[in-house]
Amino acid sequence: MRVTFLGTGSAMPTGERFQTGIVVENDENRLLVDCGSGVLHRLQQSGIGYENISTVLLTHHHLDHISDLLPLLKARWLAGEEHLEVVGPKGTKALLDGLLSVHDYLDGKVELQIREVGEQEFSVAGFDVEGFETRHSMPCLAYRFGDDFTFSGDSEAFSALANFADGCSVLVHDCSFPDEVDVANHPTPTQLGEALSGADIGRVYLTHLYPHTDGKHEAMVSSVAEHYDGDVRFAEDLFSVTI
Repeated sequence: MRVTFLGTGSAMPTGERFQTGIVVENDENRLLVDCGSGVLHRLQQSGIGYENISTVLLTHHHLDHISDLLPLLKARWLAGEEHLEVVGPKGTKALLDGLLSVHDYLDGKVELQIREVGEQEFSVAGFDVEGFETRHSMPCLAYRFGDDFTFSGDSEAFSALANFADGCSVLVHDCSFPDEVDVANHPTPTQLGEALSGADIGRVYLTHLYPHTDGKHEAMVSSVAEHYDGDVRFAEDLFSVTI
């Protein structure tokens, strides 16, 4: 499996990090997880290309995770692609219906399939996936791809989510702010380290980084390490890891 970070930033742009998007690939299959602002451009910069993305899996419906969804649909239509599948938590169909009611000229331009999932096992784009409800300001799902890869989506750090990822080779986890920021719905590094304590995970990548984290990466990793002794690194846009 290969995981490519298209966007590792947040709702507050830095110019260096675009909003959330991750591509998961194996020899035969390819899946885009989340589609925030800038992801469409990163698909081209990465060499993956929007023509090769026919399925999008959404963690939740905040704007910084879905804002390039219709631009992706339009680009695929203009390129002659005929199909797009969007899978996500409850409300995904209403989300797409609402977006297409505003941009009604795109309605029917491609064959759009929409599927809603929850805390369950399901298959998407050739991958077997399990969903898990996170702690965020709106319904949000973390996703686990077998023993290879888990993505937290947006979430506070808590032990049940760490247990959900336990045994994975790679965990990509929200770590939006440094310790000095008092925040809900996202974790600080100390909170994440405490939640991960005792978990057996090959490597953890920190993502969904607000500008508040700039210049504080070393201190943040040290904070996680006070409670969790695993391999912790920062994710970067256009970085790929092979699992």
